[in-house]
Amino acid sequence: MMWAWAPWILPLLCRFSLAVLPAKPENISCVFYYKKNFTCTWSPEKEASYTWYKVRRTYSYGHKSDICSPDNSASGNHASCSFLPPTITNPDNYTIQVEAQNADGIIKSDTTHWSLDAIMKTEPPEISHVKPVLGVKRMVQIKWTRPVLASVSSTLKYMLRFRTANSAHWMEVNFTEEDINRDETYNLTGLLAFTEYVVALRCVGEESMFWSGWSQEKMGTTEEEAPHGLDLWRVLRPAEADGKRPVQLLWKKAKGAPILEKSLGYNIWYFPENNTNLTETVNTTNQQLELYLGSKTYWVSAVSYNSLGESPVATLRIPAFGENYELKPFWCYNISVYPVLQNRVGKPYSMQAYVKEGIPSAGPVTKAENIGVKTVTITWKEIPKSQRNGFISNYTIFYQAEDGKDFSKTVNSKILQYDLDSLTRNTSYTVQVMASTRAGGTNGTRINFKTLSASTHEVILVTSLVGGGLGLIILLVAYGLKKRDKLKHLCWPDIPNPAESSIATWCGDGLKGKVNLESDVSMNAEDWILKSCPVSSDLIDKLVVNTDNFLEEVSTEELEKSQENILGGRNNEYVTLPGCPYCLPVSKEIPPRKSQNPCSGMLEGTYLKAKDQPLSSAQNIGPDHLCEEGAPNPYLKNLVITREFLMSEKSPDKSKGE
Repeated sequence: MMWAWAPWILPLLCRFSLAVLPAKPENISCVFYYKKNFTCTWSPEKEASYTWYKVRRTYSYGHKSDICSPDNSASGNHASCSFLPPTITNPDNYTIQVEAQNADGIIKSDTTHWSLDAIMKTEPPEISHVKPVLGVKRMVQIKWTRPVLASVSSTLKYMLRFRTANSAHWMEVNFTEEDINRDETYNLTGLLAFTEYVVALRCVGEESMFWSGWSQEKMGTTEEEAPHGLDLWRVLRPAEADGKRPVQLLWKKAKGAPILEKSLGYNIWYFPENNTNLTETVNTTNQQLELYLGSKTYWVSAVSYNSLGESPVATLRIPAFGENYELKPFWCYNISVYPVLQNRVGKPYSMQAYVKEGIPSAGPVTKAENIGVKTVTITWKEIPKSQRNGFISNYTIFYQAEDGKDFSKTVNSKILQYDLDSLTRNTSYTVQVMASTRAGGTNGTRINFKTLSASTHEVILVTSLVGGGLGLIILLVAYGLKKRDKLKHLCWPDIPNPAESSIATWCGDGLKGKVNLESDVSMNAEDWILKSCPVSSDLIDKLVVNTDNFLEEVSTEELEKSQENILGGRNNEYVTLPGCPYCLPVSKEIPPRKSQNPCSGMLEGTYLKAKDQPLSSAQNIGPDHLCEEGAPNPYLKNLVITREFLMSEKSPDKSKGE
């Protein structure tokens, strides 16, 4: 069975192995000809075998699609295809894919994306005229018609190229419609007078990459104007037998003179030196003239003219026969060498020279600019040519501080300013500049200046610091006026009031173990001078009420022990009572107080009264029982009750019994 199928399968396998697919379409390029068509091209343009193409397009931002089939006739494989209206939409984004097919198969290109605004191409503009504007020199005005197929909403950019009629070199100018307010006119300036120009124009959409083709060329001529001055020179020949000297005058138009002139002529006049009455005049249209002059010195002048006027006068001196040509010293001469071929003069080579150089007749005029703390710029002007007397080789800047050392800087002749630095702050200086030739130098004007004491940056810095400090003070004052309590607390913090101490909360078992405190309040009242400390009546009441408990809980043995610890014998001279940090401690050696203290009697009376009366009666003690200046603290009044435990030096027997 296999061999039976072989005759049929073998040709198919051979055909498959010899199949050649078309080349993949590449280099796809599309152009949108506004209101005309949308055309795409690709490569290769020719295939080895017959190939036909299809161009698949999506448009309306991807909502629609269609196919373009180029001319697929066997006579030629066209690698381009155009989509025609009305299916061309603008603005829009298209996708294009080219499909190539031959007898062996199909192959597709990559998909390309196109924005119509970016590939829009218009036809060239049409220039209507190129002509001068009356009364405006060296200018022509170009007027054209905007392309019909250009989008009205699109701004066009233009490129204008122009050249003289006898030149092949193009020059270009770019502009947009916004620059000319859509007048479709443009004034081309900076041209030569009475010269014919050739002009062409093309355009492109503002967002497009494709320029239109160039328009047809148009020609126009600038207005005529008076000619420029002549470049005049002479050729002296040997004197003839009759004593006459042949002198050939040659001239050419100055650079930039008109190229085309409708009527052009030259007027030449000459006369012997110091005798203008013998002036003779010659008119010619040629650019050379042969004169026969005598042996004396002559002056020759020439002008060119046209319908608009004459050029400036060109003058030349013809020396006398046998005159010595050692030229004047200190004068600058222009020396030119002209190539001549059959009475045709070429472009000369020129240079300046002095027969003899001298020192300048005057020095440079000097100014001081940009004066700073340590720097200054010295500027000067060139010396007029008539006062140089030679070529300026260099300038030297001399400067000196007030009562200081001289300094100098030398620069070449092309420099007309110099920056001096490393100067001294707030100091007067004297400056002058010397111009030098090979023969020597001449000093210019002497000027004075003074450096600044402070730079602008320093002034700004100090002003900022001072202003910032004042601003901070103002803010603090304003804050203090607005937040008085906070500012007062910040500057003058509160000191704790001892009358509001937490000792008022001690009671009952809370006093156990506070041996040192119990010993402090057990001091002999006669051994100390106590200053009154005002406390609230509430604190006094609490201390009086708790006295019984205090007496019951403290043993005599503990008090004696604590007394020894606190007093520490006679060497321990100062003790501060608890709860009264503002009471002034006094040495034990101070003698007992007598009736000099008006509070002493009250202290003893209070002691006796407190002993005979119940403790609760102490609560009725008020401000009337307190002393004024120097009175004991009511708190100490309560402490007197506790002193019945202490040993008294005045009544030892009574103390023991109690």
